[in-house]
Amino acid sequence: MIAVLQRVTSSSVTVDGQVTGKIGPGFTVLLGIADSDTEEDLQWIAKKILGMRVFSDEEGKMNRDLADIGGEILLISQFTLLANTKKGNRPSFIEAARPEKAIPLYEKMIGVLSEGLGKPVATGIFGADMKVSIENDGPVTIVIDSQLKR
Repeated sequence: MIAVLQRVTSSSVTVDGQVTGKIGPGFTVLLGIADSDTEEDLQWIAKKILGMRVFSDEEGKMNRDLADIGGEILLISQFTLLANTKKGNRPSFIEAARPEKAIPLYEKMIGVLSEGLGKPVATGIFGADMKVSIENDGPVTIVIDSQLKR
């Protein structure tokens, strides 16, 4: 499982002209689910997202997490994070989980993050053509990979 966290001042996602998710300060999380991912990967990634201390404290140091700032999460499914570009110029997505596996893990991630955050997580629509607007803060972008544990 791969998560790309972007610290944002605001973010939204639109599907077919309708806003499906919108947040203020917090994280926009792009989530790629691999065929090999398990509940353990999900829990590890969720814990990292919720505990990531990249928000400024009173001294301007990145020392606060989402809970400290009352931040929000916009979670977007993105299978293209699993792209394999080793051969040629057309990426292979063979390592990405098929929808029958990915959707339940994505929905479970929504629940785990919502519970940990203590409020609903905004989302896109799994498998839809989404337009994501992100106002990066910093910019601060962190990549978390459960397979590499980094």
